[in-house]
Amino acid sequence: MHILRIPLIPLDRVIEHVQCRVCRTRYRLGVLGLPTLAAMQAALPAGSVAAVTAMLRAGNPASARARNRAIDMVREAGRPGYDDAALTADLTAADDPAADLAPPLRALARQLVDPAPEWFLADLVRVGLADGSLSDDERGAARLIAAHLGMASAHARGVIWDTEEAASAG
Repeated sequence: MHILRIPLIPLDRVIEHVQCRVCRTRYRLGVLGLPTLAAMQAALPAGSVAAVTAMLRAGNPASARARNRAIDMVREAGRPGYDDAALTADLTAADDPAADLAPPLRALARQLVDPAPEWFLADLVRVGLADGSLSDDERGAARLIAAHLGMASAHARGVIWDTEEAASAG
């Protein structure tokens, strides 16, 4: 509608919105692409389980020290009741060829801001170091997990090396 050639209602800029049913606030559609609180709360524990099972499978999944460190990492990520039986079940599930490491790690990567990916990778490397030096397979698993977290290869190698150096010095 125009009065004296001045638009009263700018009809050429119609933007679609969604409205919250609870608070009735309206948001642009882009908000639908953002993670929900539930997704955010699930991402760290799920990503941690995927990462520790991959690291243990690359090393010695029977090592008590590595298993204990893996359990601690998952507990700190938000699953306080996680125990050795749950880890054993997760390791068994990870043996399934259909089990894919990428989805939980990519979901986690969307939640992490710098320097959280480095901290996460360093914690994971400490799982591998719990029973001695990293094997080539464990180092490869750490690099793969870092790639899923969106870290560059050189950056991941630096975090892995720094964590190994800190562990050998301490």
